[in-house]
Amino acid sequence: MMFRRPAAVFAALLLIAPAAATDAELAKLARTSGMPDIPGLKIVWLAPWGDVRNAKSWRNIIVHQTEGPAGSARGGAQAQAKNPTRRGVTVWVETDGTVYWAVAENLVPTHGDGANRNDSKYIDNRSTYRQVVRDNSIGVEFAGNYPDVTRGPTEAQVAAWKILVQVLRTRYGIPLDRVYAHNWIDYKDARYCEGCTLATMAREWGE
Repeated sequence: MMFRRPAAVFAALLLIAPAAATDAELAKLARTSGMPDIPGLKIVWLAPWGDVRNAKSWRNIIVHQTEGPAGSARGGAQAQAKNPTRRGVTVWVETDGTVYWAVAENLVPTHGDGANRNDSKYIDNRSTYRQVVRDNSIGVEFAGNYPDVTRGPTEAQVAAWKILVQVLRTRYGIPLDRVYAHNWIDYKDARYCEGCTLATMAREWGE
């Protein structure tokens, strides 16, 4: 299913990420430990990577958008780092494209509402209903859609997401068709489709 996107988002796809890594370089970096410097991404490491073999068995990516103002990702990520299992996510993305890795990979934040959507409104929910849940899904939160919840991601967020989703998929072996918008799997706010633009982009970008 296709979704409407603001012109600014399309413009972002024309931007060239600075010093972007090759696929081989990105794949190698995505499997390392510690706090790697990933070309094209500005990452603030509140929780460094460990040995990927000790991470949770993440099988899905869920894209969220928080109704917070620009600048709120930092505070959200810091609060998450202090209380990792609170309602929130592992990775936060600010409007300027800064990525905050807030939670160790073996811990599970409380995000998602149990994959309660079974109406197949956006995608076929036969494989997601009660199955794409917090225990098997890594969450990414994009900040900045306040006070207009229908506002799309910024160009900087789109540019960061294009690299970040590759890193996440490579590190945890997540197939492209397991990148989900929050609204695709849970009944959410009827005013807008949370995460739909970003999840659709990831699938359209392909491998």
